[in-house]
Amino acid sequence: MAAVAIVIQTFTLRIINRRKLRSEFPMFFRYSAFCALATAIGLVFYLLASCCNREHFYTYWVLNIGTMLLEFAVLYELLVNALKPYSALIDLGKMLFRWAAVFLVAAALLTALATAGVGTHKVQAAVDLLQRTVRLMQCGLLLLFLGLEKRLGLSWRTHSMSIALGLGIYAAIDLSATYLVDRIPAYTETFQLFTYVVYAAAASLWAISLARPEPARSNVLDSPSRLIFQRWNEALTSYTVRGEMALASSGVNSFLPGVEETVDRVLARKMVQ
Repeated sequence: MAAVAIVIQTFTLRIINRRKLRSEFPMFFRYSAFCALATAIGLVFYLLASCCNREHFYTYWVLNIGTMLLEFAVLYELLVNALKPYSALIDLGKMLFRWAAVFLVAAALLTALATAGVGTHKVQAAVDLLQRTVRLMQCGLLLLFLGLEKRLGLSWRTHSMSIALGLGIYAAIDLSATYLVDRIPAYTETFQLFTYVVYAAAASLWAISLARPEPARSNVLDSPSRLIFQRWNEALTSYTVRGEMALASSGVNSFLPGVEETVDRVLARKMVQ
């Protein structure tokens, strides 16, 4: 199954290059290439498990950390792609992702410090926490797209939605398999094989979606009904210049009243409409 995943990921990379989608999804391209390489290295170590146990351990965790970081970057890329018409909301999303990254690193460090045992156990505990948190974020992004598909004017045939669908389903299955392995260790190999199958299916979905032309996105900004995203985007855009001037003149304490003013303005527009 690992060999099948490598073939599908290589095919996906060819499609991205052939259809010139690398500039639109640069992080997803790097993620696919890294996953193909990591799967190939893991397969080699699996075949040589009897003589390279120590090297396999360190290589596994290095590749795991790299995959996790790229998955976090892909989440950010998909969110920005979905919010293309809303420049102010993209700026807000960038800020939230930066704080999320800081929080994840801090949580991992605290987990490592609180874990008893040797250094390898501490690193393993920190990486496990980061991986599960990123998996939850992938599930959350999928739920966000499910709930806001019509409001964002997106179709499930678009590239970003298909990538989010594959990542979200795989993340949910991987989290479930991790939980079941802890409860039913006798079926560890079965659960791992099932996650490989799901990942191969997700990679196949990405290849099929990227190979097909993307449907035109409906322009929700021209819609007669003013959507919540449009109201927030306009409110944040109008607040940007005044907020920067207020911060420069009265200090950091003016930030919270400015946010409250933005929220009030959005709610007022909604009530008027």
